Order: sequence, then C-alpha cells, then structure tokens
Amino acid sequence: MTKTPTAAPVPATPATIRETAHWQALRDEIMRKAVVRQPVVLSSGQHADFYIDLRRVTLDGHAAPLVGQVLLDLTADLDYDAVGGLTLGADPVALAMLHTAAARGRRLDAFIVRKEQKTHGLQRRIEGPDVRGRRVLAVEDTSTTGGSVLTAVAALREAGADVVAVAVIVERGAAGAIAEAGLEYRAAYQLTDLGL
Repeated sequence: MTKTPTAAPVPATPATIRETAHWQALRDEIMRKAVVRQPVVLSSGQHADFYIDLRRVTLDGHAAPLVGQVLLDLTADLDYDAVGGLTLGADPVALAMLHTAAARGRRLDAFIVRKEQKTHGLQRRIEGPDVRGRRVLAVEDTSTTGGSVLTAVAALREAGADVVAVAVIVERGAAGAIAEAGLEYRAAYQLTDLGL
C-alpha cells in the first residue's frame, strides 16, 4: 500500500508560523499521538499505509490549546468572526479556536454543521449562532478529498454565510478540490512536516 498522493496546488504554511514554539509543539504532539502506521481505508475509500487520527490531539487536554493557537495564527490575516465545519472532525478544532481567541481578547463564535438537517425541534442544519450575513472560516482536522469541508461550505452558503476560506490542521490531498471550488485554503501541516 502506498501513501495517498498530495493534489496540487499545495497550500502554503507561512514560514513565520513554522518558527513558533506552539507550531513545533503541536507537530510533536501529532507525530507522537495521532500518526498510526498501519494499512487503513480512508473515508474517501482510498487505501493508505498510515492514518492520522487527529481526534487524539484535538480532544487532548494538552494538545487542544495548541490547535487553537496554530489555527488562529495560520488565519490571522483573514477577516472572519465565526468558525466551524462538518461534525465531527471540525467541532473540537472550532472550539479550540474559540477558546484561544477569547484568551487573546478576541470574540470568535463557533458553529457546527450537521451532516443532515434535523427533523425535529428547530430543524436546523447549522447549530450555534446564526451565520447568515457573517464572514466565516470553514475548518476540518484533516482532509484527503475535501468532501467533508466542501459539504460544510455548501451548507454555510445555503444559510447565507460568506465563507472566506478553508483551514485544516493537516493537508492530506484536498488542495486541488478546494482550489477547484474557488476557495482559499490554509493548512498548518503538510505530510512532509510529519515525516510522512
């Protein structure tokens, strides 16, 4: 089994972020806790000889705050006031960013995009503060094909949000699909940053 090829173009990670202690610390946490070297079938149906289980990082009490720091730094030049994506991978990423933003004195709301609209209660597809008319950042923990985050983007646009960009912790091959969708794409880490 081979590694999943990375689609071109590959999003750039600004050199200044790579120089920060928290970028390096999060990379170490990912390599130690999230990289599983065994054959797997990804949600895209593709086969790979390793798996990156980022929930082992985004739900870890030590590593999650680093996620918020790195993703906020990665998107510091973008104008947005809410962050989220398709449940489940995006949820802890958005919350880490919300809490880190608050610690930095910035107001940032989070939202959750359901895979399907609720059939009871308020029957919402997007949970949390209303996104209509707001500039939002769509996030995901990692993306191979872009399917999950692009599903979230479609739901956000349908709800009246202005999606300013897509950001992920680890880019695994979705760059081409996200570029084809006309979206700016940011990734904190490439597979090569993780020795993969």
